[in-house]
This record gives sequence, structure tokens and C-alpha cells, in this order.
Amino acid sequence: MHAKRAAIIYNPVARGLSRRQHLLQRTIAVLARQGIEATLIPTKGPGTAGAQARKQIDAGRDLIIAAGGDGTINEVANGMVHSGVPLAILPGGTANVLAREMHLPIHLERAAAQISNLRPVRIAAGGLRIGSSDRRCFLCMAGAGLDAEIVARLNLDLKAATGRFAYYIAGFSHVLRSLHEFEVTVDGKRYQASFALVSRVRNYGGDLEIARGASLLRNDFEIVLFRGTESIRYLPYLVGVTLGQLHRMKGCTVLNGRSVTCHHPHGHDVYVQVDGELAGTLPITAEVLPDALTLLAPPEYLAREQAYVAVAACA
Repeated sequence: MHAKRAAIIYNPVARGLSRRQHLLQRTIAVLARQGIEATLIPTKGPGTAGAQARKQIDAGRDLIIAAGGDGTINEVANGMVHSGVPLAILPGGTANVLAREMHLPIHLERAAAQISNLRPVRIAAGGLRIGSSDRRCFLCMAGAGLDAEIVARLNLDLKAATGRFAYYIAGFSHVLRSLHEFEVTVDGKRYQASFALVSRVRNYGGDLEIARGASLLRNDFEIVLFRGTESIRYLPYLVGVTLGQLHRMKGCTVLNGRSVTCHHPHGHDVYVQVDGELAGTLPITAEVLPDALTLLAPPEYLAREQAYVAVAACA
């Protein structure tokens, strides 16, 4: 890896970083031993990391490092789309989906120690429009329906204190609630769902795998659609996810596609999450953006994914 001048854009209130600022300073030393001169750039608030990434690229940085959770990584990536500067990640959030997807160490210093061994790869991203808003990108996933409802009802203080446990509490509190089914169109074919997951990764929430055929190295989405207007219907689905048998379950549809739209025909509010952060309500349009970003990934991960993509292409 030839990058010498790096900017570490970090979320100072991320769960893994807010009380451990000393780790960031030690991380700079770890990078220096690899010949990387890094500067800490704290985000200025929600929605600012993308502009900060663009500013650092314009200033001549060779490498952008996003330190924080998946939401921070999402923002940074949005400022880097279609640039040639590589993105590396240092996990410091709650779920750390992208880091777990690539089997990166979750400990900040150990992840930093691997950066010089990572390899660049051009990947596609998801492009998402919510209503008439400008397009934004996502690296991991977008979800409409149940999972976004859970994100919307999340107790942020509990999340800060307990991490992923807060999501379980929010999920169980939703068990007796009713859900709205909405219309989903995938590459021109129509479906119904009360939860639609549009994913570029297998990992979900840090613990589970829902879109088991997804890959960052593919130029499509894996879309997983769930039927059911009662939240309790999702308990069997959860068992199916745990056993890896979701694709065999009645009420669940798994497919691949490059263009997805979701809307509620009667205009009911159905929440949307993007890379684990609440993003708005339906309608949405998602499309694959090929050759969007250069990501630094472990060579072992790349070898596995390249083999998987090759086999999938022959299937």
C-alpha cells in the first residue's frame, strides 16, 4: 500500500470512541509505524462527514480512514464516491457490520495494525432516493418496514450504554404491534412485504446473516422480502435466519436485482433505515452504482469473495 498521508475522520460520540480518545492517539502511532502519517478529523455533527472527506481528498490526502460505526462510515463514503482515493475503516460503533463482513478486528488498534496489509478493490455501492430527495449511497444495506421501525423506536441512551442489547429491547417491545405491508418492485416484478432488506452484505446487525448470497464484490443487491402484518410472525423468521433456512420459509422471498422501488399505495408512514441509521419514510428507489468506490479489504476476504462470485456466476 502506497498511501502516506491519511485523514482519520471519526465520530467523537461513537460508542466505541467517545470514552476512549486515547485509543485514537495510540492508533496514530500504530499507523506511523507503517509509514502512514495520519491526522485526526472529528466530525462536526450528523451529516458532516461526507463534506469533510471531500475536503481532505481535495487537500491531497492519499487515504481516508473512517473511524466509528456504520453510520459514520456511510457518511464518509458518500463524500468519496467516484473518487480514486481508497477508504479504510476502523470499527468503533455498535454493530460494526462492514468490519464484521470483512472479518476485520473489532479492536481499534488491531484493526489499525492491519491497514498496511489491506488491498484496494473497486466495489459497487447502493444508490438510494427517498421520495424526491437527492440520491445518497450506502455500502451495506437499506431496509424498509420492521427493522427501520425498530431503529425508529430505539432508546439512544440505552444504545450508548449497552450497544446492541438496545436493539433487542426495541425489537421485543415491537412484538405485538401491527405492520403495514407495502409494494416492492424488483427489476420490474412486483411483490408485497412488511420488511424489505436491500443488501450488499451478508452480515446483519453484527450477529446474523440474512442476505446470505450478497457480496461487496457483486454488482447487484440481494433482496429479502418478508410478508406478515403482525410482528409476532417474525419470530419464526428469526429462527429461520439463525438456522440458515430463511430461503425455505413460507412468507419469505429471496432474490437478486439491480433496481428496487418500495412504496405504500395508501401513503402510510413506513420507516426506512440506511446502514443502521433512520433515514426517512417510503417511497424509496434503490439502484446499483457500479465502480463507485475503492475500499481497502483483507486479502483473505477478497480471495474468498472472488471465489464465491466466480462460483455464483456459473450457477
